[in-house]
Amino acid sequence: MILLSLFVSESESRVSLQSEVFVRRLNEFVSPWFTFGGGTRLEFGSDTRPALKVLGPSNKELEQGKATLMCVANKGFPSDWSLSWKTSDSSGSSSIRGEESRTPGVLQNDGLYSWSSTLTLTADQWGKVGSVTCEATQGSQSLVSEILRRDQCSQS
Repeated sequence: MILLSLFVSESESRVSLQSEVFVRRLNEFVSPWFTFGGGTRLEFGSDTRPALKVLGPSNKELEQGKATLMCVANKGFPSDWSLSWKTSDSSGSSSIRGEESRTPGVLQNDGLYSWSSTLTLTADQWGKVGSVTCEATQGSQSLVSEILRRDQCSQS
């Protein structure tokens, strides 16, 4: 990367202006986003719906009284897809609340993003779950969802 800098100073008014221009060599990877000013970000590329995969808790974790589920969203664009969870009990009538956390989008070499979200329940809550759904949403894009039924997991 080459940095060109221009510095202008007017000694009487004590005003200074500094401008920097970054030039990237053409043989380097060019990211599909640019940041301007105080964090304004411009992304370019075609909208791509991520593929979702929901992973259930391990037997070892359940033995310790906890159940962590993970939703992996892979190969989406732009970077601001949101991941959320929906749960229902085995009768399908009520939801079960847990603690959610999400990782920021990670830019892959192909210019697409990957994210993950976890839902942490107690083992008792997991025993009452009928299904969990991970949903990915972004602006006007259509919803992407993946359902995991507890009876599909080996530790049910």
